[in-house]
Amino acid sequence: MIDFNNLEKYKENNRIEAKKAIGGLPHSIWETYSAFANTLGGIILLGVEEYADKSLHPVQLPDPERLIRDFWDAVNNTNKVSTNILSNKDVTIEDVNGKSIIAIRVPRAQRSDKPVFIDGNPLSGSYRRNGEGDYKCTKEEVWAMTRDAAIKTQDMVVLEEMGLDVFDYECVKRYRIRMRNYRPGHVWEELDDTEFLYKLGATGRGRDGKLHPTAAGLLMFGYEYEIVKEYPAYFLDYQEQMDLNTRWTDRVVSSSGDWSGNIYDFYFRVYNKITQDIKIPFKLEGGDRIDDTPVHKALREALANCLINADYYGRQGIVIIKKKDSITLSNPGGLRIDIDAAKSGGVSDPRNSTLIKMFNLIDVGERAGSGIPNIFNVWKKQGWSAPVITESFEPDRITLSLIIGKSSDKKAAIKSIDKKSSIKTYTYKQEIILYITENTYAKSIDIAELIGLTQTRAREILVEMVKEEILVADGNNKNRVYKLKS
Repeated sequence: MIDFNNLEKYKENNRIEAKKAIGGLPHSIWETYSAFANTLGGIILLGVEEYADKSLHPVQLPDPERLIRDFWDAVNNTNKVSTNILSNKDVTIEDVNGKSIIAIRVPRAQRSDKPVFIDGNPLSGSYRRNGEGDYKCTKEEVWAMTRDAAIKTQDMVVLEEMGLDVFDYECVKRYRIRMRNYRPGHVWEELDDTEFLYKLGATGRGRDGKLHPTAAGLLMFGYEYEIVKEYPAYFLDYQEQMDLNTRWTDRVVSSSGDWSGNIYDFYFRVYNKITQDIKIPFKLEGGDRIDDTPVHKALREALANCLINADYYGRQGIVIIKKKDSITLSNPGGLRIDIDAAKSGGVSDPRNSTLIKMFNLIDVGERAGSGIPNIFNVWKKQGWSAPVITESFEPDRITLSLIIGKSSDKKAAIKSIDKKSSIKTYTYKQEIILYITENTYAKSIDIAELIGLTQTRAREILVEMVKEEILVADGNNKNRVYKLKS
């Protein structure tokens, strides 16, 4: 993470914190430990000071071995820190220009360990990291981490204050017809709706011995006005933005009142819209035309993942935006596994496991953690720009950005300078998103150096991203920084 031979080239950021620590362990080290553990991880440098130009430089620690012993004593004290997520290899003494400093590498905590807090109180002692340093978590953030730490997934909860009248039974009927088509002769086929919903996990028995909706059942088959009683921030929003002069050219929202507003109906309404422009080659199998392609399957995975992994208690809801050459899918809730683990596959840690089961039974979604890798593989085989996954905080949010098409698909228009420039600019924007995800914020000079452009051109792209509501700008002139919009 850090080249200690060139320490002066680094600055404090979302992943690096420097402390002189000449007089012993600073109290603020524990806030930073909590912040790194609850965000993306990072490295704490003891025996390092920050100069006026923000560069980092070593100072000589009088007794680094004693400082390390003090650190281990404190980090293993549950009255001080809720949990120790470090191993011996994470704390080392490094030589920098003949001076000894201490490097403490704090990994991102597993969801079962979150929130990592200090001084015995998660509500007052939980921190996270942003570009300005460590900040105290809001109650909302602490509760979100606590929900994710539970062994049972969120959607298994039986909602005992609700009855079975919350369901749209026409929606249940459509689901059962679709399941019958994909799984003819299934053992649940002859069950009545009440028994079927119980077997499916859409209902469960409460302490009163009666059947009530589960959270999964409410989300999948409930009416929107019933869903918001449990999830006040629940909102599903699909937008088509095909005309630069119009805010949207088509829109589907859960609160419109002219359809159920649940995630089952939303999935199929939106899937048909995001795939309607995908080219379908003429292919026959057994005399029947096959209208499914790897891209269609990948888009099914992307849409299902967005709905299945959302934290419906979180703010700002599901937002899916389709443009002429891109689709972005964004949902509330943080990642439950590292981005790299999600891309490599084989690891599955869904936020709503019952919803996965429900979608699997109608041939939507994957169970073994292969959905995200499949999307990346399909895009690679198509020769398209790689998908980009970003995670933002305050509030927690995951966004998947997909570019649709490549130069050879654009016919003669691709030969124009404007079209080439557009594709190149899209690539720059993906690099910028990744950089700001890692560092929380950036100045135009940082972006210019990152992608090899003049500062003027970098600023133009950043301003464009602000207009597209991807970024927000903070500050004036030379002090202006850009952050991902929450």
